[in-house]
Formats: sequence, structure tokens, C-alpha cells
Amino acid sequence: MTVTNQVLEEVKEALKAYSIEVLGIKTESYKGKKGVWWIRTPEGNKILKKEAYPEKTLRFIIAAMEYLMEHGVYIPKIIKTREDCNYTVINETCYMLSEAINGSTLDYYTSDHIKRVVQELAKFHKASIGFKAPKTCKVRTHLGGWVDKYQQQAEKIKDFYEQECSNKDHSTFGKIILNEFPYFYDRVQKAIEETAQDAYHQWVNAVSNEGGLCHQDFTAGNLLLDKKNRIYVLDTDSLTFDIPLRDIRKLLNKIIKRKGEWEYSLVKDILMWYQEKNPLENWQWQLLRPTLTYPHLFVGIMRKYYEKREKSWTESKYIKRLKEMIKIEKSVDPIVSNMDSLLPAQELKK
Repeated sequence: MTVTNQVLEEVKEALKAYSIEVLGIKTESYKGKKGVWWIRTPEGNKILKKEAYPEKTLRFIIAAMEYLMEHGVYIPKIIKTREDCNYTVINETCYMLSEAINGSTLDYYTSDHIKRVVQELAKFHKASIGFKAPKTCKVRTHLGGWVDKYQQQAEKIKDFYEQECSNKDHSTFGKIILNEFPYFYDRVQKAIEETAQDAYHQWVNAVSNEGGLCHQDFTAGNLLLDKKNRIYVLDTDSLTFDIPLRDIRKLLNKIIKRKGEWEYSLVKDILMWYQEKNPLENWQWQLLRPTLTYPHLFVGIMRKYYEKREKSWTESKYIKRLKEMIKIEKSVDPIVSNMDSLLPAQELKK
């Protein structure tokens, strides 16, 4: 989306709230409701964010960020306004300024980098225990909502499948869906049944009582390694209460998508690396089985296609991506079948 003069004027107006000398403004990204700008000052670069959330939600995110920083997680420091506030409001929209971190990003190409990402996630989860949301904020939480979410998504993709079945003619994408959907829908139902067990609710209750945060996009691209060998966690806009498996599953999928298929030895290493920094009980690790059984990637590409989310994608790109997701999803079967031999908790207890 193009940055208009009106938007830039808002940015300049937001910057007036801070005791800084602005030498230059460069747009990093802009999507209407949110945006990111590099602000050049005599003291170095700063980052200005236009937040998509209302004030009460932003207060939750900031309180969570501050708690994490107090407990050892490196996050770019928020710069206070002249009025000693964490953000400024322009036309009912929140803007927040923070320090820019000089560093290099990590990747998923070497085991050393993967280990660092995984262990940083484990430390992040451990540091978040004990966080309680202030009464003045709007709490963000996914606690206890997995089964309902799975069921809602199951209904949507079933509607798409039935719609495809009723079509007289089928695209190549549609023909693949007709062939593959029954297998994946069975996995959806199995995942729902296995998630809706006492262990899931027990973990949800524990996090509800003790506190615990998920990042929701804890990826290599959202981490920066500085010259002092410290890892900074970026893009904390989606912080939420939930059990750690939400982030673990998402990170596993990110890594495996780069690899093209699930690898037993790599998954075993990842779980052990996590366990070294934030040990989980065996019954907690057991819940990894249903969340890997649920075909998140297949459901995601179906919804993108039938809801026409990616308007710039060609039909051939959709087909290519669908085939890739199916290959990855089916390669998880041996991982799920041999889950007990992968889990690290008992091994570390010996």
C-alpha cells in the first residue's frame, strides 16, 4: 500500500511527541492499519510503529514486553514521549517508538542456528511465567480455545470441499482437493478428539493461574544477534496468553517448510534443545501429537485459495504451494506414529 502525504504527516506529528531530532524518515512497511518506519537521528536509528491495536490492547502488549525484559529477554527498548508515556496517539491511532538494534538475523540452514532459535524460544517461555495482565488493559488470550478453533476451521474447509464437489467443472487445484480432502479431514477430527482431553485443560488451567506468554511468530527472521552475542526478540505485537505448544508447533512448521519434509532426527534434536532450557513434563509433550496431527498447513492453503486471500497469486502458484503442503503434511505421519521415542522429558529425568 502506498504511503500518502497524509500518512507521512501523521508520522511527523507522532514524532513531535518525542525529544528527538529527526534527520530522516524511511518507510519499512505500511499496510494501512499498521506501519513501520526507520527514523534517523543524531543518536542513531529508531523504529516508529503504527499499531493496529487500540490503547487497551497495546497496554497489555507493553506490560508483557516489560515483564519479559525484567526476566532476561532482550527486546528493543521503548522510548518514552516527552510526557513519559510509552506511546502517543494521533487521530485515535497509537504510535510507539523504540531503539533500533544492530545485528544479524538467524536462519534455519545450520543446526547451530536452529538450536539458538529453539533455545531462545524456551527461555522466552520460561521468562514469561508469572506474568499477570494489568487491570487497565484488554487481555489477549488463546487459552482453552484450541478445540473450538479447530472445529470452526473444520466446518469452513468442509464447506469448501462440498462446494467443490457440487461444481460441474474442477480446476487442477479443485481436483487435488477432491482427492486429498477425506484423508486430511480424518486427521482434523482425530486432532480435535485428542486435544479435547484432560491434559490440555490441565495445562490451560496451569498457565491461567501461573501466567505464561506465547509470541505467535517466534521465527529466525524475528530475532537479531548483536555484537555481544545477545539475541533480541522483535515483532512482539502478537503477544498472547497460551500454552507453549502454540509457539513450538509454529516454529516446527516454519523449520520443516524450509526442509521440505519432516525429519525424525531433527525433530528429536529440537525437542531436546527446548527441554534443556525449559523442561516440560512428559504429559505436556504428549499434547504435541494432536497439534501435529492437525493439518495446519493444508487447512491454511485451502482457506487462502477458497477465500481468495492472496489476490496476487496465480493459479499455478496455488497448485505448487498446495502440492508442497501436502507433501510436508504427509511426511509427519512417522513422527506422530513414533512420538513416544521422540519425547525428551523422561530422558532428561534419568
